[in-house]
Amino acid sequence: MTAETPPASGLRLPIGGTSLQSRIAEAAIDLFYSRGAAATTVRDITAACGLTPGALYNHFSSKEELLFVLIRDIHQLADEGLAAAIAAAGPRPAARLAAAVRFMVAQAGGLRKHSLVANRDFTSLPADMRDEVTDIRRRMRSRFAGILLDGSEAGDFVLPGGQDRLTASLTANAIGMLCANISEWTRVDYPVALDELQERYVLMALRLAGATGSGAEPG
Repeated sequence: MTAETPPASGLRLPIGGTSLQSRIAEAAIDLFYSRGAAATTVRDITAACGLTPGALYNHFSSKEELLFVLIRDIHQLADEGLAAAIAAAGPRPAARLAAAVRFMVAQAGGLRKHSLVANRDFTSLPADMRDEVTDIRRRMRSRFAGILLDGSEAGDFVLPGGQDRLTASLTANAIGMLCANISEWTRVDYPVALDELQERYVLMALRLAGATGSGAEPG
């Protein structure tokens, strides 16, 4: 894929972290992405940023806490960005859905490493940590569902299976998974530019939403 740049520039993890914590986080993301969190050791992470193994424990209580903080913060930043993209798109449901999808594709394609780690490894977290991340994921899905329900009520969308909140939630989940899974199969040299991929996914999302008339125009 041609872009791992526009959304990635300026990203700093963890939220509010020190420069050293950011160095550890950057090394951890690279290793978790390439090896998986389970196969990555504290020694691997600290060696990658030129630190002694014990140095990590001055900033995180364990590798598990580091993984949790990274996954939580990636999700939190994505949710904030998603909310901003929707708010900036105006009142039309089709335009809001298009903006939401473009943002999520940019996250999954432009921040491929972060997206893959966040989506793949959050299930390995302990229950209390996983629940906190799950709450953020539900909030993001609810943003999509709200757009779909608004479009259904306005007559812009004909949702598959019914014009109710359950159907909106199911459709939102399908669209969200489509976007998130981009990080699973794209590579740096993927032959579709990020902006083109965004527009293709917008069209798919509008079809899933059953967009009709003016609702079929993404804006």
